Amino acid sequence: MPHTHPAVRLIFLADDDEDDCILFHDALEECCTNYKLVIARNGQQLMDLLKQSNQTPDLLFLDLNMPLKNGFECLGEIKQDLELQHIPVIIFSTTAQENAIDETFKAGAHLYICKPNDFSKLREVIEKILSLEWKKKILPFPREKYVHLNGLLQNFFL
Repeated sequence: MPHTHPAVRLIFLADDDEDDCILFHDALEECCTNYKLVIARNGQQLMDLLKQSNQTPDLLFLDLNMPLKNGFECLGEIKQDLELQHIPVIIFSTTAQENAIDETFKAGAHLYICKPNDFSKLREVIEKILSLEWKKKILPFPREKYVHLNGLLQNFFL
């Protein structure tokens, strides 16, 4: 049965992979009842949505490999913009390359999640992320808790 996480209402997902977007939506629907999901199919669309919307998302799940503007460029723009820099950004990517992880950590992303290839792990990851009280101005996680591979978040709350 889905849980209600009152602290999270508006979630943005920036991802150009349609299957990944569908899986994310389905997993979100299973673990959360109180949300609105907005999907951007590329980085330019994401930045347009963020700048034109009268609402900023409570959370942003950001893929790195997208057309028109990639996730690195979006993250840089978000963290440079005084109106947007407070948005918690969770990198949500298939890559586990150290240079990508280091670059996004230094740029100010809050968490780095390697996309789980199993639906139940995806649902569990989303549920754990939503259970955090993001409104309490959570700072980016320290480097040793920043990266989570294969949907494993066992050290998440340590």
